[in-house]
Amino acid sequence: MKKSIFFAALCVSMTLAAQKPNEAYLAYIEQWKETAIQQQIDYGVPAAITMAQALLESGAGKSELAVNAKNHFGIKCTSDWFGGVYYHDDETAGECFRQYYDAAESFKDHSLFLKRPRYATCFEIAPQDYEAWAYRLRDCGYATDYLYAPKLVKIIETYHLDALTEAALQSDRPKSPEVIAAEQEKAAAAAHPKKRPLKATVVKKSEPIMVVHNDPEPEYVKPLTAKQERDSFYLKHPKHKCNGLTYVVAREEDTYPNVAFRLNMRERDLREYNDALGRDLQKGDRIYLFAKKRAGDKEFVWSHTGLSLWELSQNEGVTIAAIQKLNGLDPTIRVFRTRQKIYLKKVKEGSKAVAGGLGVGEEK
Repeated sequence: MKKSIFFAALCVSMTLAAQKPNEAYLAYIEQWKETAIQQQIDYGVPAAITMAQALLESGAGKSELAVNAKNHFGIKCTSDWFGGVYYHDDETAGECFRQYYDAAESFKDHSLFLKRPRYATCFEIAPQDYEAWAYRLRDCGYATDYLYAPKLVKIIETYHLDALTEAALQSDRPKSPEVIAAEQEKAAAAAHPKKRPLKATVVKKSEPIMVVHNDPEPEYVKPLTAKQERDSFYLKHPKHKCNGLTYVVAREEDTYPNVAFRLNMRERDLREYNDALGRDLQKGDRIYLFAKKRAGDKEFVWSHTGLSLWELSQNEGVTIAAIQKLNGLDPTIRVFRTRQKIYLKKVKEGSKAVAGGLGVGEEK
C-alpha cells in the first residue's frame, strides 16, 4: 500500500515538474519571437514551428552549435553551402554543420532550407495546424528521431507558441525589403528571361564572408560513400602492376587532390608515393597507390637522351632517392643527357664504372 502511494506521489511530482515552464525557454521565446513571426511573414513557415524547432535543436540557445556556430536549427552542410562550417559530433564523429554570423542569420537560413523541394508538401498544410506540420517535417526527413514530431508538439502546447502563428497571420507588417527585392527580381526574370540581371549578395567588409541566398536551395543529393567513390574510380581507371606495385594511369580530368579524395587517401601521401610534391598530374602519368620500392625487378636499364629521372622512377617503380643513391647521381640533375646504364639494384663495388656528369655508367 505504501509503495503504491509513494509511486502515485512520484508520478504526480514528475508530471508537475514536466509542466512547469522552463525559464530559459521563456527568455529565449521573448528574445526571438519577433524574428519567428517575421520568418512566417517572409517565407510562410509557421512561427510556432520555427520557435519550437529552435528551442528543441539549440536547447534554448545553450547548445554547442548555438554558442559556437550560431546554428540554432542543427542544419548540416550541403554540397551547395558556401558559408562558414563547424565540425561537431552528431550521428557520426566530426560532422560538418553550417556556421553563421549571428543567430538571426540562422533563423533566415532555416526558412530558406524549408523552401527546398523536399519540404514543399509542408506548405500545403494550414499554418495553424502545427501538429500536421511537425509530423510532415519528420516524414520529409528533417530529423531521424522518431519522436521528433511529438517533441515539437509538446513544446508548442506547453508554451502556447500557436499564438505566434496567429500574430503573424493577423499582422499587417510588410515583408522584409530583401525578400520583396528578391520577389521583384524573380518576377522581372520571368517576364524577361534573356535579360535576367546577375546580382551578387552584398556582404559588409566588417562581417565574415558567409553567403546566404534568397533563393531556395536545390534538392539534396545523397553523396557517395567512400567505397562507392572508390569503386566508381576503378571503373575508369583499371589497375596495373609494375615491380610488384599497383598503379593506375591518369586521365585528362584527374588531379592529385581529386584522385586522393576518391580513393579516401591523404593527398600528401599520394604525392609522396609518386615523388610528386610540387608537381601537377598529367594525362598518361602513372599513379602509384603505394610507396615505390628502393630496388627494381631488374638489375639495370639503359636510359635515353631527354628521359627525366622522375619518368624513369615512375616507369620502374623505384624511388628517385634510391636511383640517385644506387648510381651516385648529382641530386641537382634531373634529366639524362646521354644514353646511360642506370642501376636499379645494388651491385658489388667495381662492377660498374662511375662516369662524370650524372655519375652513371655509359654504354660502350
